Amino acid sequence: MNGQAIIVGGGIGGLGAAVALRRIGWRAVVLERADDLGEIGAGMSQAPNAMRCLDALGVGEQARAIGLPTYSAGNLRLPDGRHLQRAHPGDPTPLLAFHRADLHRLLLEAVPAGWVRTGAEVTGLRQDRDQVTVTWKDGEATADVVIGADGIRSAVRRSLWPDASPPRYLGRTAWLGIAPAGALPGSVTMGSGAYFLIHPLSRDRAYWAYVTTCARPGVRHADEKATVLQQVRDWHEPIPALIAATPDDAVIRIDIHDLDPLPSYVDGRVALLGDAAHAMSPDRGQGAGQSLEDAVVLAAALAAEPSIGTALRRYDAERRPRTQATARGARADGRRTTSPAAHRWLTTMVRLVPPALWRKGLTPDGNATWRWQPPHLPTPDTGR
Repeated sequence: MNGQAIIVGGGIGGLGAAVALRRIGWRAVVLERADDLGEIGAGMSQAPNAMRCLDALGVGEQARAIGLPTYSAGNLRLPDGRHLQRAHPGDPTPLLAFHRADLHRLLLEAVPAGWVRTGAEVTGLRQDRDQVTVTWKDGEATADVVIGADGIRSAVRRSLWPDASPPRYLGRTAWLGIAPAGALPGSVTMGSGAYFLIHPLSRDRAYWAYVTTCARPGVRHADEKATVLQQVRDWHEPIPALIAATPDDAVIRIDIHDLDPLPSYVDGRVALLGDAAHAMSPDRGQGAGQSLEDAVVLAAALAAEPSIGTALRRYDAERRPRTQATARGARADGRRTTSPAAHRWLTTMVRLVPPALWRKGLTPDGNATWRWQPPHLPTPDTGR
């Protein structure tokens, strides 16, 4: 089955969907509301399940060339610098760290020229039995399928799922930044009510994130860099040094939200993908990875099934249980890692795990989320 799709949203999930559709012989238009196409944010890590999706999209080798191994899951520390678990040189690590913009650019380069339209904020969506029509300020287009990949505040979701709950604030806020740095292995420092994440990045940079509790969203300070630096002034190096080395105007602050479960990711010929369907907290590092999984599974279903309806029902049946379980797990992890009451229990439990057993859990098949295998995407040239 070949067809035409409209993808609303030009982030990692939307571009991943465009690349996946191209590989099965479909055509697509990507509508991005921003005037300039780029990925906001700072850094991320990708687990084995996400890397297998990039392989399925045909860009895995290029992704590995721009990512760096990060030992953040193996180096767990306390604010005074003591290690709860320590990774050793030569240990395998399942995680690769990226600047978000680098991974976004890689996917964009794999999308055919002319498929992406910027400055196209969607204003309307209507569908009938045979097609879907999307309108924006300066245009209108019709397609066989619409994919809503327009983020946690998705206009597509609001249009077709008007009774769905709005994004839920999880009581936590985060500061993010990119700093020049030498070789850092990656680590997580677990404080009481907060944690600090470090990932190494290409071109002698490091990504850092400080996550802590905050009673309400929207709290902001005139100097966010000074604010976060004050909160970790007594934490071990290189934490204060990384923040100090970050340009003042490059410290990002975000409030952490997720979505309550939707009863379906599909309405007629419209499917939600990525954060539009299942935005989750960052505590399992699976937001972008689950979006890439969505893209591959959706394309595989469209390639295999005899009709749009059966393909989208298959997509919903395969993706909704897994993504909603991952989101629940991330929400629970976030509560534990930023709960002062749970801090002593959690750090004691981590310390008591034998290092060999801890390392065993950090293999590519060390947990059910990482073990996931993507479906095969048949190409129109081979049919296989």
